Amino acid sequence: MKTLRLTIFGILFFQLLLSQEISYQFENNIQYYEGIKKKLDNYTKERCVLDLYYPTQIKNFPTIIWIHGGGLVGGEKHIPQRLMNQGFAVVSVEYRLYPKAKKPKYIEDAAAAVSWVFKNIQRYGGDPDQIFVSGHSAGGYLTSMVSLDEKWLKVHNIDSDKIAGVIPFSGHTITHFTVRAEDNIPRKQPIVDEFAPLYHVRDNAPPFLLITGDRNLELPGRYEENLYFEMMMKNTGHKDIDLFELQGYGHNMTEAGYPLLVQYIKERTKKQE
Repeated sequence: MKTLRLTIFGILFFQLLLSQEISYQFENNIQYYEGIKKKLDNYTKERCVLDLYYPTQIKNFPTIIWIHGGGLVGGEKHIPQRLMNQGFAVVSVEYRLYPKAKKPKYIEDAAAAVSWVFKNIQRYGGDPDQIFVSGHSAGGYLTSMVSLDEKWLKVHNIDSDKIAGVIPFSGHTITHFTVRAEDNIPRKQPIVDEFAPLYHVRDNAPPFLLITGDRNLELPGRYEENLYFEMMMKNTGHKDIDLFELQGYGHNMTEAGYPLLVQYIKERTKKQE
């Protein structure tokens, strides 16, 4: 576990100095179930879409898939401004929400979106071997679930271990409270079952960077469950996982976390050059 103090402005300044003049293009509302032999209802057509923001003057660029938060009951896709103009593509994912969609529909949607990126990013100039998955809160939970429980991506013939890095922001590692609510389990009663990332810890999972807010400002237990997840992953023999605690920030710590995400992607992709 590592603690990050307020050095974010220094990181942002460093990124500004390194930024290049590269042109980017948007493609919006791409249906990621397209091509799958499945009849989609109107709600699925509305919610199961993604936006793609990618550089047009470089090839074999990395891609970060960003999954929004909102407790699995709200939220919309968006391209975080801090992730723009960094030399990589950003894919922003929307998914079906409770109560219109019940578990595991939102996990299936996240997996389908990740699968779409693996199968299509090369057409835009991206490197399918440099795909990272991240998201905040509920998005962090979905990020961990599709990366750890191999069955969700296997449906699409994608190996989850091909993900270059998993970076959940303040995500549940126990069973999500909305999933528990579906089964009438009290929000304050922690559960670790098949819908918990902790249930699927394994030594051969992709690299992980866990980021949470300050343990004294976060949602109750959120830092501690991530700390326990880190320990259990290491106990399985996983060698590439770290936890950052952003001191001074609460659950809504994305602006402080984005520079760490950018730095992580650049460091990881530089190693592959």
